[in-house]
Amino acid sequence: LGDRIVTVIEFNEAFEISKIASASDTSAKSADLEKAQLRILNDLILETILLERAGEIGVSISDIELEKAVASITNDYPSGEFEDVLLEFAVSYETWESRLKKRLLMEKVIEKELENRITITPEDIAAHYKKNFQGKKSEFESTPASGDIHEIIVKQLRREKAEERYKTWIEELKTNYKIEINNEQWEKIAGSQGKEK
Repeated sequence: LGDRIVTVIEFNEAFEISKIASASDTSAKSADLEKAQLRILNDLILETILLERAGEIGVSISDIELEKAVASITNDYPSGEFEDVLLEFAVSYETWESRLKKRLLMEKVIEKELENRITITPEDIAAHYKKNFQGKKSEFESTPASGDIHEIIVKQLRREKAEERYKTWIEELKTNYKIEINNEQWEKIAGSQGKEK
């Protein structure tokens, strides 16, 4: 895909970070390990496509956006504990931060390409309100500080419609970008050397 290459080292880093996120031992069973590896491979293919798309449409993550995201995550841990988690999984802070930046960039592309292009009609809002709020005691009635219900409904509808269109959009992107997998390297990663296909 253009000049983008995902190396074996990057795959392994992504795999280690996925173990942190799932807080599980993926080395326990061979079948589970294979599923986890395939999931990471598919995630990296999607990531590569979305990063390429980000470059095409001029989407980026500023240092300030990254700092806010890092603070949001690390502030949930007692002092020094987050670093201990990274150390436990043998992932450097720089690697974790780089993966986080890519994740934020992917989310921003999705938001720009899907959520911001969705039209919400007054009829959509009325139907959503009737289905989810009308005649029900709502948390929004008792807490006006939580925001305008109209804005909340629009956000919910935008998210729902984006989720509905996501799969089709991704499939369209996949047809527009050519991804090549080095089968020799993949067999080494997946531990399938010498197995019959």
